[in-house]
Amino acid sequence: MLQGCGLPPTEISATQDPVEDVPIHLLMVGDWGVGGNQTDQAMVAAALRNYQTKWSFKADSLLMLGDNFYDGMPGGVTSPRWQSTFEQMYPASDFNCPVYAVPGNHDYELAPESKVDAEFAYSALGTSRWTMPSRYWSMTMPAANPYVTLYFVDSNMPNERAQPLPPNPNFYTATDAQRQEQLDWLTTELNKPKATTFRVVVGHHPLYSNGPHGDNNTLIRDWDPLFRAHKVDMYLAGHDHDLQHLEFAGHPTSFVSSGGGGATLNALDNSSRGPFGMEVHGFTHLHASAQQLTLRHLGTDGGLLHKFSRTADGTVTILH
Repeated sequence: MLQGCGLPPTEISATQDPVEDVPIHLLMVGDWGVGGNQTDQAMVAAALRNYQTKWSFKADSLLMLGDNFYDGMPGGVTSPRWQSTFEQMYPASDFNCPVYAVPGNHDYELAPESKVDAEFAYSALGTSRWTMPSRYWSMTMPAANPYVTLYFVDSNMPNERAQPLPPNPNFYTATDAQRQEQLDWLTTELNKPKATTFRVVVGHHPLYSNGPHGDNNTLIRDWDPLFRAHKVDMYLAGHDHDLQHLEFAGHPTSFVSSGGGGATLNALDNSSRGPFGMEVHGFTHLHASAQQLTLRHLGTDGGLLHKFSRTADGTVTILH
């Protein structure tokens, strides 16, 4: 059930939209780990810090929605990019919380070696906030009396497009056996008795996107029936370099893309689906109470671009 459509997507000052005092605050960026000019990444990172300071809250975790490291990463787990691109850009002094990451296509990119193994290894050191224990896993929040389950998945699958792209040997996609193994895991997890009010799946590639990459037919074939059958509340992704929120009549899932973390922006190709899409750098804030999820897309000045809420019965209300 979608309410409040027709509200203008114009930006308003963040001073008009105070952050609610709720138990869970998740801040997220996707497509952030640029290897060259970091000006846009630094602007988004500063906006994250300033947003927390302005509204006097601390994130319970950062979600890194893939494409965590573009280009080369010499030294792997000991690369200086861990400091320049991650630790210093999102310092523990501002974000003293776990940082949960999923792999994107550029993490698997051979430049000349895949970076994803270094990301797993850096997590395994146990000396950083960086948390990426495996290709897929789940957790609940908050620790006591949880009401949100997060399922972190690896969305790097062959995209069975109507007009397939030529294969790129520099990028990994799962083998069919790996695809099926993860699908079996996700099916098993969602088939378990529902332990929390809300279920949120986190990946890199969107199922549905108005950006240039378009819809991912492999993920739609494999995951969309599960989302429908088990009434998954929200799917969070990046990949297209923009901010989006898509709803579909009769579908129980809200589809959110937050790919404005610093990489060069992509133009939106399809504006007929909504309720929101904008070609802009920025970040996303998801906060949760036991009764409601509320999500904001915000720009690099902390201004509100889009906001909606979702209640336990599936009612989606567009608030801006």
